Amino acid sequence: MMSDYCLVTVACATRTDAEGLAAGILEKRLAACVQLSEITSFYEWKGVLHKDPEVLMLIKTRRDLYPMLESHISRHHSYEVPEIVQIPIENGLAAYLGWIDEVTR
Repeated sequence: MMSDYCLVTVACATRTDAEGLAAGILEKRLAACVQLSEITSFYEWKGVLHKDPEVLMLIKTRRDLYPMLESHISRHHSYEVPEIVQIPIENGLAAYLGWIDEVTR
């Protein structure tokens, strides 16, 4: 059985970018909560190894909202190919999951 809830991870170049995305996501009620955390990412892009500071977004939402959330992020993200990864939430506090239902579309 698939979970009704998910965590979506997105990496942004700056805190300003992440905060702007978070505000738009919450205004459109595409998620209940967005957490931001400073990270360092190591990756290869177009044949070049990179080590860059980024801001990781942890977005809690309903699985059925993922397509609209992905579309919103894709349209407003500064990266050519942004990280947008959906992770199912298998279990969680019922009251918390209920709150996700209350504050999303």
